[in-house]
Amino acid sequence: MRRGLRFVPLALLLLTLLELAVFVLVGRAVGFGAALLLVFAASLLGLVLLRREGMRAWRRFRAAAQAGQPPGPQVTDGLVGLAGALLLALPGLVSGAVGLLLLVPPLRRLAGGGVRRTAERRVSSMVAGDLFGPRRVRVYPGAPQPAPSPAPQSPTAGQSPQQPGPAIEGEIVDR
Repeated sequence: MRRGLRFVPLALLLLTLLELAVFVLVGRAVGFGAALLLVFAASLLGLVLLRREGMRAWRRFRAAAQAGQPPGPQVTDGLVGLAGALLLALPGLVSGAVGLLLLVPPLRRLAGGGVRRTAERRVSSMVAGDLFGPRRVRVYPGAPQPAPSPAPQSPTAGQSPQQPGPAIEGEIVDR
């Protein structure tokens, strides 16, 4: 069992307590009926958006696959949109606010970048290349850094010691 999974029940309990506390505070400020109506309306909106985001993500994924493009950006955008709609559909004011923020385009792109970086770290570079396309890496020219060598080796007859070459700009393409 992974280390982080043992904290999930505690996190869910804390989230529930936070949702209740925020509901009570909002209920005292605007009235219980208005707070209940707000939670109900947010959940209803979340359900409508969940269907819309799911269909949108599926269409964009199929279009990218048919065009022969890497589907990774469409998948990450779809996942963030679905997560936002799902959080909005859950009954609660805090989860609804977070879900609504995930549906705002600049924050959605920011969260999508985080999902992409996490996916690239968790899968092999070949799979990441298939999902997101070749990675672009910028190499800055400068003084070569000495590489630590395990043991100095003397060159054999006819060979000269290897010196690092100039830095170049390129792409990493795993095939």
